[in-house]
Amino acid sequence: MKRRDFLKAIAPGVAAIWLRPGSSLWANTDRNKGPNLVFVFPDQFRRQALGFMKEDPVITPNLDRMATEGVVFTHAVSNRPICSPYRAMLMTGKYSPSTGVLWNCNSATKKWNNSLKQSDRCFSDVLHDAGYSAGYIGKWHLDSPEPPYVEPPRSGDGAVWDTHTKPERRHNFDFWYAYGVYDHHFTPHYWTTHAKKDEKKEVREWSTKHEADMAIEYIRNRDGQHRKPDRPFALFVAFNPPHFLFEEVPQKYVDMYEGKTYKDLLNRPNVDLTLDRRGTQTAKKHVKNYFAAVTGVDEQFGRILECLKQEGLEKDTVVVFTADHGEMMGSHNLMGKGVWYEESIGIPLLIRWPGRVKTDRDDLLISAPDIMPSLLGLMGLGHMIPKSVEGTDYSAAMLGRQVNRPDSAVYLNYLSFPQVKSYSDSTSNRGLRGVRTHRYTYVIRRGRDNEERYILHDNVKDPYQLRNIAGENPELEKQLRAKVEKWLKKINDPWLTADTKIITRT
Repeated sequence: MKRRDFLKAIAPGVAAIWLRPGSSLWANTDRNKGPNLVFVFPDQFRRQALGFMKEDPVITPNLDRMATEGVVFTHAVSNRPICSPYRAMLMTGKYSPSTGVLWNCNSATKKWNNSLKQSDRCFSDVLHDAGYSAGYIGKWHLDSPEPPYVEPPRSGDGAVWDTHTKPERRHNFDFWYAYGVYDHHFTPHYWTTHAKKDEKKEVREWSTKHEADMAIEYIRNRDGQHRKPDRPFALFVAFNPPHFLFEEVPQKYVDMYEGKTYKDLLNRPNVDLTLDRRGTQTAKKHVKNYFAAVTGVDEQFGRILECLKQEGLEKDTVVVFTADHGEMMGSHNLMGKGVWYEESIGIPLLIRWPGRVKTDRDDLLISAPDIMPSLLGLMGLGHMIPKSVEGTDYSAAMLGRQVNRPDSAVYLNYLSFPQVKSYSDSTSNRGLRGVRTHRYTYVIRRGRDNEERYILHDNVKDPYQLRNIAGENPELEKQLRAKVEKWLKKINDPWLTADTKIITRT
């Protein structure tokens, strides 16, 4: 065997040894106990809203600086780009067909058991078993409400969204300062670790600022109030902004965009400002507020980073900044998320661990279920990755080493729950499935009549996805469909089993 082949063969084993606490990789880590983890993921923060990416005209100095201190994954994908499904994939390392969380958790989807399962072995369970103190701050959105409800049904959809998460459903987060889903950003509420359902805490402060304050308190841990000081810690911080309500953002951040009009801010060619349609008009009204919230998130994230530095924990802490999905903000005349466009599926993913994680940009097509096993591998806990995990451990890529790189990421979208008559109506043969490769986005849309339509974008020649070129290259589409089917087979998606007939493309 050649030396090169020998080294390649033993690399996984060597990496496993190097990555365990007490080994040489941990030489500068406090008490050789393994690194801390601070995982920050705001809601609806699109990849384009990173200043250093030079796309949206946003102000993000702290994220810009972090991009020079760690690895930036420029092609990270939210595979099912809405809140609850992403969070379930993040926590379990499994894709939506396996988590069973296909839609957002609320009273309307509860009948399909559309919640994170208590039996699932989650990211936080592994960290707990590895000796970590684990804390969660902010939006959870992984449980369905149960009566008596903590809020009335919302106008519009008639569903109840917010809920109190019982301690036994928190998956070993031993510090809890969170709520279910819905808050007003200026008057947020939380349930603390030992609070009962009727004991929520109400606050009068911008939620992102308040949650950053709580994260700083947790990290400082004066008098051991929040965590066990002799253990490493893992803190998850889930800001709700820049998610709507867009107008609920401190004026000081709006003022940072003074003199800018919606014409200056909506600079993407796929936003047609001449349209008098709801998506475009909403974007015109709120783009300044959205970008202001992005800047506010950046500032509060920067305060957390500064706290780690002041506490002498910077070199001992893996810091992650990402998001559950993006925001269309008028592109293709749409607001929100869920669709296959880059503004929806493209998420930030920045990882910093000084002296360990490489400083680079990487176009790895990393998916939501890959994050859990990759971070466990990076933290020396690769041997504890649950067998149920469907994602891939890409920690070697974070360390600047060679990995088997995926050639695509899967995209999943199900019928919206008001349209669904039964659980199988959505899971078996309806909705959209597709892939994002480095060059193409390919989507198959299947309706109630089992007929298919196709979407194909060349993201190199057409980065704003203005043209659907489906039908122009049948051989390419055949190859891309094979990738879709390979993914669906891998994740046990029953969508493959339906009989279909082909009609005109859209």
